[in-house]
Amino acid sequence: MFNLSKIFKKPSEEVRQNEVFRDALKNKYSSFQQVLSKNNQVLELMADMEEKLSGEYLFDRHYINANCMLIADGVLNIIENLNTLSKDKYTILYKVHNDIVKEIKKILEYKIEIPVSELSIPFENITDEMAGIVGGKSAHLAEVKGHVNLPVPEGFAISSYAFKRFMEHNTLFEKINNVLSSLGIEKLEELNRVSKEIYDMVQKADIPSDLEKAVRDGYSKLYQKINKEITVSVRSSAIREDGEFSFAGQYATYLNVPGDLILQKYKEVVASLFNPRAIFYYKTKGFSEAEMIMAVCVLSMVDAEAGGVMYTTDPNDPSVDHIIINAIYGLGKWLVDGTITPDLYIVSRHPEGVIINKRISEQEKMLICGKPGELEEAEVPEEKKGKQCTSDDHIRLLARYALDLENYYGGPQDIEWSIGSDNKVYILQTRPLKTIKESLTVCIPTRMQGYNVLIDKGVIACRGIGYGKAFILKDEGDLKDFPEGAVLVVKHTNPKYVTVMNKASAIITDVGSATGHMASLSREYQVPTILDTEVATRVLRDGQGITVDAINCNIYEGKVEELLEYALKKKESFKETHLFKTLGKALKKIVPLNLIDPEGENFKPEYCKTFHDITRFAHEIAMQEMFSIGKDHDIKGTKAIPLVAGVPVDALLLDIGDGIKGLPGKASTEDILSMPLSALLKGMKSMNWPEPRPVDAKGFLGMLAHSASVPEEQLYEMGKKSFCIVSRNYMNFSIRLGYHFSMIEAYAGDNVNDNYIKFFFKGGGAALDRRLRRVRLITEILKKMGFGVNVKEDVINAGLTKYKKATIEDKLDILGKLSAYTKQLDMVMFNDAITDMYIEDFIKKYIPPS
Repeated sequence: MFNLSKIFKKPSEEVRQNEVFRDALKNKYSSFQQVLSKNNQVLELMADMEEKLSGEYLFDRHYINANCMLIADGVLNIIENLNTLSKDKYTILYKVHNDIVKEIKKILEYKIEIPVSELSIPFENITDEMAGIVGGKSAHLAEVKGHVNLPVPEGFAISSYAFKRFMEHNTLFEKINNVLSSLGIEKLEELNRVSKEIYDMVQKADIPSDLEKAVRDGYSKLYQKINKEITVSVRSSAIREDGEFSFAGQYATYLNVPGDLILQKYKEVVASLFNPRAIFYYKTKGFSEAEMIMAVCVLSMVDAEAGGVMYTTDPNDPSVDHIIINAIYGLGKWLVDGTITPDLYIVSRHPEGVIINKRISEQEKMLICGKPGELEEAEVPEEKKGKQCTSDDHIRLLARYALDLENYYGGPQDIEWSIGSDNKVYILQTRPLKTIKESLTVCIPTRMQGYNVLIDKGVIACRGIGYGKAFILKDEGDLKDFPEGAVLVVKHTNPKYVTVMNKASAIITDVGSATGHMASLSREYQVPTILDTEVATRVLRDGQGITVDAINCNIYEGKVEELLEYALKKKESFKETHLFKTLGKALKKIVPLNLIDPEGENFKPEYCKTFHDITRFAHEIAMQEMFSIGKDHDIKGTKAIPLVAGVPVDALLLDIGDGIKGLPGKASTEDILSMPLSALLKGMKSMNWPEPRPVDAKGFLGMLAHSASVPEEQLYEMGKKSFCIVSRNYMNFSIRLGYHFSMIEAYAGDNVNDNYIKFFFKGGGAALDRRLRRVRLITEILKKMGFGVNVKEDVINAGLTKYKKATIEDKLDILGKLSAYTKQLDMVMFNDAITDMYIEDFIKKYIPPS
């Protein structure tokens, strides 16, 4: 005969006090907290990197590398703690993590292979495919000379392999990478310091003997070809230069160099690869140090009567059918670096060669070749002052050369040229012209009525509208103090100003031309720029708020809100950079989430494809592992503190981290520091618990019938105590009320992403129909509370996540009420209508309307 007394009998075996088990629980909880903490850190890093994809924030390669490493390390820490938590169930995640890291490294560690070649190569031996060997500048000039058949000075290239020989001979790659690897772009003083350090390294370095011989041989052959004593220009021809990215004015050029100084100037050009503005440029464009490779172009010197730059189209408005030519007397250096204002000639493309407009500058001085190794400043002869510095025939010839080059390269070109003392036009450089693709779809008034115009003249280098306080630069050293959103106001243009273009809302100069190096950079960074105002540094006041209309060439006092509505998005061009695209590629291995549904078939470690997948999987599994503590572990004999809370629950508490005040013999509600447990008990205590009373005989007999069908040892579950593991923010409560078993686990902290409640319920005792009605009651109430619920037979698994701490507290209060409400409720649930009545009653009384 079945003995009911055994139901209420304690297990015969007394379990010894187990401090080891307590420590194990503490370690498990510590690992759980680490998973949550690292998960949040990783998600914050991901969010920050995703924010950068908006294009509204400037960053460099160091930012990408550092954050990818931090995320990889954080995810590895999550994997380690998850395996500690689960006793190494998920070691496969180490391989998944390693594979993702390898893929990201392939993206970030892109490296240009420097091919073995001759150390110096004459132009006639340079072919179309050799840009990776001699750099863009030399390759283009050799093409122009050999294929387009336009006049180019004789010359030779010092190859990228020569650069490699020089750097390796002096172990400079390692030394420079160590200095640059962690350098950010935020502090100009740091850029200057690091640049000076690298410059000194390069200047002290030795030229390998084979490289020295190759350069001397190259010059000797050049001398023999021209058949007279010559000087040369030594110019940068970096591998990344004059291609998709201009690197305009970033590197050094030396003019009128005698043969015996070529090697010295070679080292100075190599050192210029790491000047402050070049470092800023390549970092903001997304290149790594390994991609900065300097070949050098050596050209026979043109003793220039005049020189300049021409654009095959208007870069601010490519739809205009014009060629723009700027020219000055003497060497063109003063034009490209913005020292003086040049002549401007506008030539029609169709019909070809018609000179539409001229603007002649008042050039007083010019730069000319002095004795070998020197440049001289000279007066423009009186008979030439105020007159155009090149003839109409030369202007038309230049325009024809411009169209020839555009047709050959298949796109607009930025061309540097010179007219020698032999009256011959020479092409010194050609590269793709950066044009403004975005245009305004609305008409902006030429003048805004009611606003004071401070300046209404100048040359527009980059169209756009910007507002900010004028920052009048008196000394280049003050660039370090340039504030975000200011308007840079300077006398001359200078490529050095690239270091603040990410901050500037606009740029204004007294002197300069739209074909100079700085103008090219303004367009690359899309900074509204007006040059050659003549008076900006005198008329504008430092700190004065101004609106720059670089569409109609007006500068207004104060903020003109109506104009700012039309301002083009300056940072859109950043989305086209190699750096921005690198970030996008890296994030594809980090951010996409493929593991969505924890109940889905693919919610397994082997299906993790990104770091986000791993964090999602680990977060879910970590909660499951903690939730299993009460189900998978025998905790009845663990030394714990009895709960005395005024509710009929015989429970023991195990504190694993500031969940109970002190070490009381018994814990009352006043002793409970655990927020989740306090909230649950608050709900429990607010209810009138059912007193022993006569119950429906059919229900009770159903319980007995069900009990008789299970192994006798399982009946002891009714005699087990409830058990609760707590910390300040955590609770795992295994509640045994009669023949019910439920488990409530909750975490409630300040970070909403960590917070969750999990609820498990297993019925027993009653006949199947009554157990299923009880399950339906609990399920409907949980759904009304916002839980996701999964039901199998009389087992309920439910959960909710990512609620604020106060909301978690409110939900636990309701769960406390529900625990009392359902105690042996199936004894009175005779039919579905009564069940519906109880559901409606509870919802109406205890769940606030949403």
